[in-house]
This record gives sequence, C-alpha cells and structure tokens, in this order.
Amino acid sequence: MISRSWILPIGIAAFAAVIVAVLGGTITNLGPWYEGLAKPDWTPPRAAFPIAWTAIFALAAVSGVIAWSKAPNRKVADMVIGLFALNGFLNILWSLLFFRMERPDLAFYELIALWLSILVLIVYCGRLSKVAGLLLVPYLAWVTVAGALNWEVVQLNGTFG
Repeated sequence: MISRSWILPIGIAAFAAVIVAVLGGTITNLGPWYEGLAKPDWTPPRAAFPIAWTAIFALAAVSGVIAWSKAPNRKVADMVIGLFALNGFLNILWSLLFFRMERPDLAFYELIALWLSILVLIVYCGRLSKVAGLLLVPYLAWVTVAGALNWEVVQLNGTFG
C-alpha cells in the first residue's frame, strides 16, 4: 500500500507526465504534410509511438518521484522538479517545431537540447538514486532514435521554411 506521504508527489508527477503527453499529442499533426515526407525505411510503425511514449512518460514520472524523495534538501528537490519541467518544455517544443511549424530542420537542433536535458536528468537523478537514473535510459534511447529519424527526414526532404 502507498503511504499517504507519497500520494501527492505521485499524483503531481503523473499529472505533469499526462500534461506533457497531451500537449505533445495535440500538437502532433500526422496529416498530409507529414504523410508526404520521405522517411527512411527503418521508421518505426505508427503504433510504436504512443506505446513508447506512454512507457517513457510513466518511467520518467516514477524516476522523478524517486529522485525527488531522495533529495537531501529542498534546493536539490527543487532542482529535480526544475530539470523535469525544462525537459517537458523541450519535449513539447520539439513537437511544435516539427509538426506545427513544419520545420524538421529546426526541430533537429532543438532535439539536441532535449537529448542533453535527458542526459542531465540521468546524471542528476542517478546521483540521488541509481534506479531513478536507470529509469530514464529508455527515454534517452528513444530520443536518440527519434533524433536519427529526424535527421534522415531532413536529409531526404531538402530545405524547409
């Protein structure tokens, strides 16, 4: 059974993960522009994306709660929250650049910042709890694949904007 002291942090982390997922999902437009893009043969099937993102957001929420709970003081706990907030913003921004602004070229460069923010989360949270850091590794792996896919889309489709 979950202790009462854990209910609020778990609820906040779950809510934050859902907000990032919903905002990113509503920004994502898989309409004619996206369908018309040339994509590499190794592009994952469409069904893989919601499955992967659901798992990633769930793991990130758990990681955040664990890291936050292991923080030795308020300053470190606030840093954990701030790093996750920055990461969520960068995650949403990528969708905005790629799908809404139809700028995979700019999205690729922004994805570098997103990737680095995940790496920072892994290191920072991993110092507080090895489990919290390890739970973020699939996120880094998925965004690495997404980065390679984003790069290939840019290469296959020429200039944007």
